[in-house]
Amino acid sequence: MNESKNLPVADLRIIESLTRGGINRRKGEEELFTTYMYFIHEGTRKHSLTEDEAFDAYSDTILTAIEKISDGTFERASSLKTWLYKIFHNKSVDLLRKRTTNKNKVHQTVDITDMLVHVSDAAKTIVQKLADQADEALLRQRLTEVGITCHQLLQLSAEGHTDKEIAALMEYKTADVVKTSRLRCLEKLRRLYKPT
Repeated sequence: MNESKNLPVADLRIIESLTRGGINRRKGEEELFTTYMYFIHEGTRKHSLTEDEAFDAYSDTILTAIEKISDGTFERASSLKTWLYKIFHNKSVDLLRKRTTNKNKVHQTVDITDMLVHVSDAAKTIVQKLADQADEALLRQRLTEVGITCHQLLQLSAEGHTDKEIAALMEYKTADVVKTSRLRCLEKLRRLYKPT
């Protein structure tokens, strides 16, 4: 591709790593994630996002980029930095819109735990047990579908291990990479819960 010749060498290296798979893919993901982490500060400064919101927008940006690079839909019309910043900007604006919309929401969905307040204690216990059992069975089934690495990462997280501890246990480079990987795994899990 002629466009590839215009990309910086570092961009080409990351793209190649992400498309190769295996340990190379993980290294590419880590490099991509750490190279542009300063976007988080940009999000707090330029878009008035909280640090958590900026991190979420950044993580979503990296996940989107990894997906598009891996499946070959990244057109290479601009540098990774320019392309990623555009995605990050859009995700930041989406977060701001969502925040504004949520403040003005009139109709809220009712959670099952809120509904249980109006049910007798005996019935509440039975309903809650049934809901818990159904949720647990479905969760177990979905966890087998996300893959061994995601399953292990989410399991360790659920057991209360910190990102730093998980990084050491699963041989990730940094706790930030664990957080991004966990978000990606949770996104996979969320997609599996979506009705088809």
